[in-house]
Amino acid sequence: MKIISLIGARPQFVKEAIIHEQINKTEIEEIIVHSGQHYDVNMSDIFFQTFNIKKPDYNMNIGSGSHGEMTGKIMIEFEKIVQKEKPDMVLVYGDTNTTLAGAIVASKLKIPVAHIEAGIRQEPKDMPEEINRVLTDKISNLMFCASETSVENLKKENQTKGVHFTGDVMYDLYKKLENKFLYEKYEEFNLKKDNYILMTMHRDFNVDKKEKLEKISKQIEKISKETQIIFPIHPRTKKRIKEFGLEKHYEKVKTIEPLDYLNLMGLVKNSKKVVTDSGGLQKEAYFAKKEAIVIMPDTGWRELTDIGWNKLANEENLYQKTVKETKINYPENIYGKGNAGELIVNEIIDYLGD
Repeated sequence: MKIISLIGARPQFVKEAIIHEQINKTEIEEIIVHSGQHYDVNMSDIFFQTFNIKKPDYNMNIGSGSHGEMTGKIMIEFEKIVQKEKPDMVLVYGDTNTTLAGAIVASKLKIPVAHIEAGIRQEPKDMPEEINRVLTDKISNLMFCASETSVENLKKENQTKGVHFTGDVMYDLYKKLENKFLYEKYEEFNLKKDNYILMTMHRDFNVDKKEKLEKISKQIEKISKETQIIFPIHPRTKKRIKEFGLEKHYEKVKTIEPLDYLNLMGLVKNSKKVVTDSGGLQKEAYFAKKEAIVIMPDTGWRELTDIGWNKLANEENLYQKTVKETKINYPENIYGKGNAGELIVNEIIDYLGD
């Protein structure tokens, strides 16, 4: 029994670590293919080192490019690998160009496709990630959902066959590494537990236009006058703040260099709440039992905003949404029980064994 796992962007490396660990307990032969969609050392190799992921058997070194160019290049190179290896299944993750390209190639070659993080839906419908995830689900044989909301999303699209609620492999990872979280920055800045806000912001729709970023920055300044903000600043955001002359709004904000997962989660664990436009961090905040204020018009993790644990915010109401306290009890097990990897691998074995 042979499976190809296709990865290419940072979050996929991390998810693959959990699946690989479970596959190693079986007789499945796993071939790891790295598209090279994110090729910077800090964006990929460090995850292989930190999470002990097997080095890829193939690296296609695609690099960056337009959506069509990147997807096309991946399809051309991946097809050669699939034809050579003749796998029983291709496993794809999330919503990247790598994901869609791999699913199309496998489907055209009549090889079953398994999609991890299936069923996520988000506005606007024309965003590249939404197009990738919807199309991938349409041609997948197995769809592994992180939440019951994702299962319901697929049901609304008349997809029920091959759909499984397994929980989130990122919750598996959180539980696996929780006792290894690092608290160096927490101690370095002499922070007080549950008394500061951890913030990240990097999305183009938040930082690339001066008017929008200026309004957000003013909201952040208001928050910083009441609560300490720790801000691991993305290079893109740092550049825009300087370019637009908005530094004065961050005088009370502790800006630091971007952090690796273990240090970042150490800060999240001891924070009061999280402010972010990161798809992953808004969910990891929930794992740590922290509320997240999400600077986005919509989120793929609607189950958290629907119940009021996380809140969507914009440049007009970020301050108000952040200072307002949540009064609901922590909702348990939205993303499973931390055994998603095991459930996924068992379902794959059952499917291929039929």
